[in-house]
Amino acid sequence: MNAFSYARPRALAEALRMLRNGAIALAGGTDLVGLMKDGLARPASLVDLTGIEGLRGWSHGKGRGLRIGALTPLVELETSDALAKTMPILRESLRDAATVQLRTMGTVGGNLLQRNRCWYFRDEGTVCWLKGGSRCFAIDGENRYHAIIGAQECVIVSPSDLVPALLAYDAEIALTSSRGTRQMKLADLFVAPHGRERREHALRPGELITEVRVPEAALARRGTYLKAMDRKAWSFALVSVAAAAKIERGVARDVRLIMGGVAPVPWRVSAAEKALEGTTLDDAACADAADRVLAGATPLRDNGYKVTLARELVRRALRSLVA
Repeated sequence: MNAFSYARPRALAEALRMLRNGAIALAGGTDLVGLMKDGLARPASLVDLTGIEGLRGWSHGKGRGLRIGALTPLVELETSDALAKTMPILRESLRDAATVQLRTMGTVGGNLLQRNRCWYFRDEGTVCWLKGGSRCFAIDGENRYHAIIGAQECVIVSPSDLVPALLAYDAEIALTSSRGTRQMKLADLFVAPHGRERREHALRPGELITEVRVPEAALARRGTYLKAMDRKAWSFALVSVAAAAKIERGVARDVRLIMGGVAPVPWRVSAAEKALEGTTLDDAACADAADRVLAGATPLRDNGYKVTLARELVRRALRSLVA
């Protein structure tokens, strides 16, 4: 690990000034510290954000939607009974996301920005395509956990459990830097590496996520999150599904269907959601949705099992909304 300077500012404006000069932000550090130890991140300066007031906690103002501060520890979302009544899918998505220790240290903002888990990317000595090399070693190498759809030069998968759940409720994020602030749909934060885009997120240099917002109308949806893992708990998803819909007299409206673990970005196919509109989410409709979501899937040598697994998880998730 290289030598670096460390600062812990008390005000957001002070942190943004430091980040303008090329420093890297540190929150829980559950991903960044590992990247530093592996030689994949070599910051000259770290700016610890944990002393900044106002970026932690959540609130739900009547008619104003849900607000979650970017520095909120994941465990606070998972253990809050009040939040579970407002948006139960958050607890479902986080309870198996990692150990209690990691959920206690990890933050919402950090979880949204975590890097992929591809072992070729994580190996300091392997110059894969995403790190500026000429090839993706996983395409012809060990690819059991890699993408089955939506990938081109790089077959990583989006690793977050929290992200599909938030996307199923139309979440947006607020970002700020020394140049100003902006709002963005959470879905637009994620980049599928391709061509000149050798990155995973659309964050600008010196920019921070400050909060996540879920609109009030989306909170009326019923949602569920299902995840298949190698272990019984505390493992990254082989495949995950977040499904949400308003159920009116047994009929689905305003449907959302997001998959994790299958593509370089959280995977959503609007045509599948539209086809479910007005249905009773019967087996035939759910099977059709799975076909639409996975249309064009091209499994690699070792991950064809993900197609079968994804179809079944989609069916179960959608059926559970009317169970």
